Amino acid sequence: MSMSLVTLLYLVASVCFIQALKGLSHPTTSIRGNVFGMSGMAIAVLTTIALIHGQARALNIDFGTGIAYVLVALVVGGGLGAFMANKVEMTKMPELVAFMHSMIGLAAVFIAVAAVAEPWAFSITPAPVAAAIGSVTANGAVLIDGVLRYAIPTGNRLELFLGAAIGAITFSGSVIAFGKLSGKYKFRLFQGASVQFKGQHKLNLVLGLLTLALGLLFVATESWTAFFAMLALAFVMGVLIIIPIGGADMPVVVSMLNSYSGWAAAGIGFSLNNAMLIIAGSLVGSSGAILSYIMCKAMNRSFFNVILGGFGGEATTAASGAKEQRPVKSGSADDAAFVLSNAETVVIVPGYGLAVARAQHAVKELAQKLTDKGITVKYAIHPVAGRMPGHMNVLLAEAEVPYDQVFEMEDINGEFGQVDVAIILGANDVVNPAAHTKGSPIYGMPILEAYKAKTVIVNKRSMAAGYAGLDNELFYMDKTMMVFGDAKKVVEDMGKAIE
Repeated sequence: MSMSLVTLLYLVASVCFIQALKGLSHPTTSIRGNVFGMSGMAIAVLTTIALIHGQARALNIDFGTGIAYVLVALVVGGGLGAFMANKVEMTKMPELVAFMHSMIGLAAVFIAVAAVAEPWAFSITPAPVAAAIGSVTANGAVLIDGVLRYAIPTGNRLELFLGAAIGAITFSGSVIAFGKLSGKYKFRLFQGASVQFKGQHKLNLVLGLLTLALGLLFVATESWTAFFAMLALAFVMGVLIIIPIGGADMPVVVSMLNSYSGWAAAGIGFSLNNAMLIIAGSLVGSSGAILSYIMCKAMNRSFFNVILGGFGGEATTAASGAKEQRPVKSGSADDAAFVLSNAETVVIVPGYGLAVARAQHAVKELAQKLTDKGITVKYAIHPVAGRMPGHMNVLLAEAEVPYDQVFEMEDINGEFGQVDVAIILGANDVVNPAAHTKGSPIYGMPILEAYKAKTVIVNKRSMAAGYAGLDNELFYMDKTMMVFGDAKKVVEDMGKAIE
């Protein structure tokens, strides 16, 4: 296959990836976006196999054995990926994403190690040749044990160092994020609360400088010792960067690690002179960085403050304090159904509690019954509702909720003042009016202003605080009715009562 055709096919795959990102930006085009993404990846993989075949023929290398290993790996990896994606519950999707990020980071590390060990196999340097003692060496070639070996160009060493370091940080950081999101492991580093100790930031700074110094030493000398020492420190740094971050900020961490995995792939792409890896990695890296910024803005937090674990520490402190017992007005599902039946406009605010209870289908049925009675029903989505961006949108799409009923925060906040009933299902911090109170840990965080509705119905299992560890004043307002219990059962009971 000619390089012109390879370049053209890579360009087509790149356009498919860009269209995939565009399609995934809205539920109505998400299926098309996924098709574009899968098509682009198929084109990229097949083109790369054809490219390797051509290079193998040029170097007179046996292609059959090598491609057999690649095909086996594709079948095993693709099969496992399909199995995991089919079995995973929506509530566990963030853990799956973190796991996938860790695999991308580890792949970048393995490729970097292989490229440093045998750069000629990646067309970074000419292949080593046998030579007699006293032979003239040139172009950085060194005679070792009768074999003339060529040094890796300085630019490639820098790219390999950066790709390997970012990949190592991504892998170990994603493993910690996976454990924190899962919440079912007793290992201290895998628990949701932040892990902090004296001098932690100074240690991170020292390790970061040492990693950089060892990487530059590898760039200057091509020292294997420096390279592997740099990798070891990068693995440690990935752990230390993530452990001080509390559960409230995990969605940002997942997005940040997504960005890291992209930059790691792009760095390796430069080393291998592979345009497809560079483009795909850059798309992932830049989109992940932009998403992290959007999420931090939605949480009114500095990106650097999140990475340094500042908010995680505050959340832990707030959550651990004793809470004053205050009276709330509670009611039954029948009471809530009566209020809903007499409303003209209802806004449903889904939260993580809805995802845990798998109540999206019950909510759709309740909304349909209200609509059949002539009541206007809308859904309000906060950018960081659930455990990852888009979590609530996907849940509602799974239940076939009409897209024109689903509104983002900035589009619906102005309507809450005219809404008869706002029903909140398992959400907490994203509707907490404390965000408007100076001195509050979440002061300035954009929220869904459900407290402005004429009546508020809140469904929760208990009065437990959200990730931020704060009491929610909305629960104590005179206009608020608390309905305690599992979201799915409560919503189903509401639906039966409306009949």
